[in-house]
Amino acid sequence: MELINLGDSFSEERTLERPVDSVDEPSGETAPLDRWDNSVSNLYTPSMSSGVAGLNLTDSVFERLLRERIIFLGTQVDDDIANRLCAQILLLAAEDPTKDINLYINSPGGSVTAGMAIFDTMQLAPCDVATYAMGMAASMGQFLLAAGAKGKRHALPHARIMMHQPSAGIGGTAADIAIQAEQFAATKREMNRLNAEFTGQPLEKIEADADRDNWFTAEEAKEYGFVDHVVTSAGAIA
Repeated sequence: MELINLGDSFSEERTLERPVDSVDEPSGETAPLDRWDNSVSNLYTPSMSSGVAGLNLTDSVFERLLRERIIFLGTQVDDDIANRLCAQILLLAAEDPTKDINLYINSPGGSVTAGMAIFDTMQLAPCDVATYAMGMAASMGQFLLAAGAKGKRHALPHARIMMHQPSAGIGGTAADIAIQAEQFAATKREMNRLNAEFTGQPLEKIEADADRDNWFTAEEAKEYGFVDHVVTSAGAIA
């Protein structure tokens, strides 16, 4: 696809012929073992030119929000987005260790290890990290939402929150499978323990409720303890 420049504001897309044998084939690789199960795919987001060389409008918006101490988890959780968010949290914490960072979440979940890197960095930062669910905060997205600073966890009115147990594909030799199963069980126990700490719910209830996909409305998430506030306007945010 070739981009035709029409000025500083917009670009037109023109499709070029492509040899059939150049189409990428699926790799056939299995999902990582630390992946939280989800079936939501990210859609292509078109962008406009900002008039600044090498920077599109989307980049400009997120750069501006970063200066306002607002960061976004708007994709599946993986190592790339985790490294980016961790770097942003550390940068903002270094700039002002007393001022809140605001993390907005619209995510189907993803890698447990990547999500735990974000969580540990949130805990490491000297400033509070306030969290906001919009659209969907599922799986690891739910975990990070609930991990925000107490009293500063929010959900927008039509956000949906989903908690479930982590899932993984296990394979290899019998010895390897036993090791992987042990690690997987330890991860499940730790996630349940932390969710119980975040919500104030008994561990036994968390274990039972997370056994299958468990969806919550914003108000239900507030009652359960995932969030502290359901907000309808910016002025309602403390």
